[in-house]
Amino acid sequence: MPRVALATYDPGERPSKDRDLPVLVRELRAAGADAAGVPWDDPGTDWGAFDLVVIRSTWDYSWRADEFVAWAHKTAAVTRLANPAEVVRWNTDKRYLGDLAGAGVPVVPTRYLAPGDAPDLPGDHEYVVKPASGAGARYAARYTPAGHDTAVRHLARMHEEGLTAMVQPYLAGIDVSGERALQFFGGRFLHASRKGAVLAPGTAYDADKVAHPDLVPWSPTPAELAVAERALAAVPDAAELLYARVDIVDGDDGRPMLMELELVEPNLFLDLHPGSVAVVRDAILAAAG
Repeated sequence: MPRVALATYDPGERPSKDRDLPVLVRELRAAGADAAGVPWDDPGTDWGAFDLVVIRSTWDYSWRADEFVAWAHKTAAVTRLANPAEVVRWNTDKRYLGDLAGAGVPVVPTRYLAPGDAPDLPGDHEYVVKPASGAGARYAARYTPAGHDTAVRHLARMHEEGLTAMVQPYLAGIDVSGERALQFFGGRFLHASRKGAVLAPGTAYDADKVAHPDLVPWSPTPAELAVAERALAAVPDAAELLYARVDIVDGDDGRPMLMELELVEPNLFLDLHPGSVAVVRDAILAAAG
């Protein structure tokens, strides 16, 4: 009987936001595995007692990225970790977008402003400011040139916390065609979803945001699949990936381009795609040996 840990976060007294977790635990147990959801930062857990640790909903990691990456390496030293620790390290810092652009993947143009850098912000188009290590639209906001002073204060807040900022053009196509999330599991395409725009004009960077508004199933186009496969092929140790989510938007020319590559703790949206549960279960069991 394989022992499988699904690494998650500790919600405290509130219910967990991970609706996939109880479904996967139930399915894995029904298939004969000893499966459990375990907070990644639980100091009493012996990770070496598991045959496989699958990172699932460690959704508080971006506040403690260095600690989380250290946990991933320690865990990988005593058992199999999916995804691998080096992939986790690479993907927790969104400067990986530069690596993908260098490999020829069409990526949303991105500049990085580290603490100490001048607040060099666009003066002729709408843009987005967000942290290079972040999730769920945390500390993200969109600005017009008229909002320059607010954006500068946003940058200052992130820099005070030691965060590097990303600056990207706001692609107007997101307001029309949304953002598409293409999921891969066990080395093959699993399913896709589309969500609406997350960043409404005027929403403060530190306001709570709905991370996946108006989420619906989506059938990806051949061009979207091609971008996703090209991005995944450029990932270090791509053959070792158990899961991946590729977030795609339309560029100003209408062609799909990469917004983000989620290789750490992507929401699988299994409630929207119940037919994928068995595929995910079987891939996890195969990885556990």
